Amino acid sequence: MTENLRPSGAHSTDQDPNPYASPYAYDGTAHTGYDGTAYAGTEGGYPPPPPYAPTSRRRAKRPVALLAAVALAAGVIGGGTATLVGQLNGGGSETTGSGGAVNGTTVSQSSKGTVSGVAEAVSPAIVEIGAASSAGKSTGSGVVITGDGEIVTNNHVISGAQQIQVTLSTGRTYTADVVGTDPDKDLALIKLRNASGLKTATLGDSSQVKVGDQVVAIGSPEGLTGTVTSGIVSALDRDVTVAKDDSGSSGQGQGQGGQGGSGQWPFEFGGQQFNGDTGEETTTYKALQTDASLNPGNSGGALINMDGEIIGINSAMYAPSSSASGSGSAAGSVGLGFAIPVNTLKADLDTLRAGDGS
Repeated sequence: MTENLRPSGAHSTDQDPNPYASPYAYDGTAHTGYDGTAYAGTEGGYPPPPPYAPTSRRRAKRPVALLAAVALAAGVIGGGTATLVGQLNGGGSETTGSGGAVNGTTVSQSSKGTVSGVAEAVSPAIVEIGAASSAGKSTGSGVVITGDGEIVTNNHVISGAQQIQVTLSTGRTYTADVVGTDPDKDLALIKLRNASGLKTATLGDSSQVKVGDQVVAIGSPEGLTGTVTSGIVSALDRDVTVAKDDSGSSGQGQGQGGQGGSGQWPFEFGGQQFNGDTGEETTTYKALQTDASLNPGNSGGALINMDGEIIGINSAMYAPSSSASGSGSAAGSVGLGFAIPVNTLKADLDTLRAGDGS
């Protein structure tokens, strides 16, 4: 017996007038269709197709496969969106150059809310500043805000300096020049020579800071670069008075090589003087108070929230003097530190960049 085979999907032709014809004889017995209706067969033919053919299993699987593909596509799109959001939130080292908005490194999602996460993210953007003058050498800290080396610090850290050396967290050293200063706000902007691709910090919003918020302080107390301490915001809007420059003070910087006195930056609060004589020219600003440990050398460093955003520039700390404590050396931090709110800095950035406050 020879079968007439046709490729799957081929159409009928004039040579095949009855494509449903059977090669086997039909006995004419009545049969029942898929819908239960009885019908009589015709000799030499198959029964007519049912009005509604059942769906095959293969066809039923297709929508499932399609859903899986759509889910995969959605996952790919979602990942791209998350990457974009990360870039818009300042996940890298790129920064804006004007208007006070500065973006930089932030804490990874898995490390948010931890001191170690904040330290890992922000430490590369905190530097040690060594200022040399005819009176000696002093040490302070600074915050990198642009990839090409703009650094914010306190005015009193670099006031009167004839040479400024900056050491990154990697140990690399640069020479820096003063761009602008604002003695009334105790702020200064310096810039590294021939720097590029530096890790930068993210400036936050100090108006959102609340008493009791956890904070991290990073700086170079006594020249110990990259020292991390933590605590809380103890109070807001403290009126802190500091000297505008190094005249009449106990040293322009905090710590090593300061000229005379306790070697700590003097300031006033509540009508009392701390850490030495503030001199004749002073300025007063509203400060954040913190119990995060600050010591000589932390001035100009960062006070940071748990999202890794800079909320203040550390500027003053209280420590009992040697005469008051009755000991031969000055005591360390007792949990009374002060920082310039970052919104004060952001409002002053354009002025500092233009050098108008110098």
